[in-house]
Parts: sequence; structure tokens; C-alpha cells
Amino acid sequence: MNDWLGPRELARAAGVSTDTLRHYERLGLLRGTARTPSGYRRYPGGTVARVRVIQRALTVGFSLKELASVFGQRERGGAPCRRVRLLVAERLAALDARLRDLTALRDEMRSVLEEWDVRLDATPNGQRAQLLDMLVSHPSLDSRVRATRGPDR
Repeated sequence: MNDWLGPRELARAAGVSTDTLRHYERLGLLRGTARTPSGYRRYPGGTVARVRVIQRALTVGFSLKELASVFGQRERGGAPCRRVRLLVAERLAALDARLRDLTALRDEMRSVLEEWDVRLDATPNGQRAQLLDMLVSHPSLDSRVRATRGPDR
């Protein structure tokens, strides 16, 4: 087992935690793991590259479940390339929509700040300007904030 790595060595080389490795292994993302006679995990040397691929795929929006499915298809001799491309295209479309929502929210917030500046200039020191109450006159903020936050938070 000279080309094999222990969990700590692999985690350090791949820039993840040993818990992450165990999680990936449970999900079927890391295969070929062996055990020493005393029960310690050993990973083939190529596992570093696999973990790096997983990390990069997560960055572009893949879920671990999707990756497990794609890797499984690949390991069964399939060619999941078109599916992988479709998944990334979907992520890009969602990102573009989110960027549009964020840009609209930014513009709306600038408008709110301009209104608040006018209100503050007209409000004597020590008096409340009721700035938060003015947000009610900007109902489009509600939908934009929800759109930029994603699922319920």
C-alpha cells in the first residue's frame, strides 16, 4: 500500500477535513478505499484529484447527490458528459437570474437611500425620520429581497 494515503494525509493534500472525506465516502463519491489490518482507512493516491474535482464541482453548483450520480454513471462505463454540461448550463442560467435580481435590488436600495437622504435633511436633529416606515412605499423590495436570499431563511 505504498501509493495509498491515510485520511489525514489525503485531507491535507486535498484541502478538506477528514470528516468531509468520511462524508464523501458514505455518499459513494470516494471509492476504492481500503482498510489496514487494524481497520484504518487508506485511500488510493488518485483520490486527491477526485476530491479536488468534487470541491470544484460544488463551487459551480453541483449537489453531492448529483455528483454521486454522475460518478456512478461514469464508473459503470457510461458517459455523463451531456448531463454534466446541462447541469452547469442550468446553474449558469440561475446565476444570471440571481444577478439580475441583485442588480435590481441594488438599484432599488440606491433609490431608497436617496429618499432617506431627502427625509433626513428635512428632519430636525433629535426627531425620528421614520425611515423604516418608508420601506412600505417600496413593495418591490419584498420580492427582490426574497429572490436574492434564495429559499426561506
